[in-house]
Amino acid sequence: MKILVIGSGGRESAICWQFAKNANVKKIYCAPGNDGIAKLAEIVNISTCDFENLVDFVKVNKIDFTFVGCELPLSLGIVDYFNSCGLKIIGPSKNASKLESSKIYSKQFMSKYGIPTAKYNSFSDLNNALNYIDTLDDNRKIVIKADGLAAGKGVHVCSCKKEAKDIVHKIMFEKILGSAGTNILVEEYIDGEELSYLVFTDGISYSLMPASQDHKRVSDGDKGLNTGGMGAYAPASLDTEQLNKQVQNIVKKVIYGVCQEKLEYKGILYVGIIVNGGLPYVLEFNCRFGDPEAQAVLPLLETNLSDICIAILNQKLLNLQIKWKNKFSVCVVLVSGGYPESFKTGFEITGLENISGRDTIIFYAGVKSVNGRLVTSSGRVLGITSISETIKDAINKVYSNINLVYFDNMHFRKDIAWRALNEKS
Repeated sequence: MKILVIGSGGRESAICWQFAKNANVKKIYCAPGNDGIAKLAEIVNISTCDFENLVDFVKVNKIDFTFVGCELPLSLGIVDYFNSCGLKIIGPSKNASKLESSKIYSKQFMSKYGIPTAKYNSFSDLNNALNYIDTLDDNRKIVIKADGLAAGKGVHVCSCKKEAKDIVHKIMFEKILGSAGTNILVEEYIDGEELSYLVFTDGISYSLMPASQDHKRVSDGDKGLNTGGMGAYAPASLDTEQLNKQVQNIVKKVIYGVCQEKLEYKGILYVGIIVNGGLPYVLEFNCRFGDPEAQAVLPLLETNLSDICIAILNQKLLNLQIKWKNKFSVCVVLVSGGYPESFKTGFEITGLENISGRDTIIFYAGVKSVNGRLVTSSGRVLGITSISETIKDAINKVYSNINLVYFDNMHFRKDIAWRALNEKS
């Protein structure tokens, strides 16, 4: 079996790693990949959005199916394009991808199908948005969201009306997010713990993965700037049996809505949840694996990912029993100092050869090879994941291995999974 993975970050590194565990997978390609992923997959120098050349590559190399890891090609219709060429691909259609690529569409979908979420108003006019914010209670936080894809930078939790109006001005007038901020949402703030639920779906049935919890703030104690994710652990301690049943009900409503709207959806659904008063509310949908949630969840998967993909493509997911390890997984992301703002790159990464054992895995994000040396090339550089029988052992193991790795200005949070530890103690 030959598989092409679309994307270039830590998430795609984890996807390639999981595919490589199946002896029936003879060849993995990754476009455009990175020099760390090259340890598992052959790198293909084609952009994620160059659909024509990707299709030519798939045809020439007789790829069995393509797996889309990242959101932009999905939002631009890569699945529709591949399907029109008679090629098998894992991912939702362009219309289905609007659940992620348009927060306004997503909210309308949730409202239509009775999915619990925060109250909101949408705006395309700057003055209307500012006037609406003036009517809000200044003693409550306000959430501002850009409608379009913004690489994890489109959501702002504001402590007061002045801060909210400043953010709206930056998004809609200064265009700090480009066209992603043409329309915005002003949303009520719901306080609570966040959880990530990843779901396999073939568009008619679904299977939940173990719940995970992301850590988005750059500094310990959930302080500092919001990032794309500094680490994650799974299964999340907050995912009680009762909560899981409630989330299952939400996912059923999503899949029902997908069927009613005639949206083609064969792939991964990410449901971002916040729990308030014991009840789950949907914060957002993503139409692919989360990053770094994928690096925490996929190491727990026992069933071959390629077998799951084939079941999804054939809409036979209901017939497949997906098995998971009865263990805990902790992923810590190593980033360039200064991330998510300005940072320097090009620093040599040393010590990776000292990490050994099948229970600790290195996932490669922002790296490249220069004269045979692996150096940093982006903000998020590596994800290091350890699994163990207990959450405490998994935490100790991952941080022991991180202490073996070094690059200049290396930064990481030292408290990933602290909530789970506190609940166990």
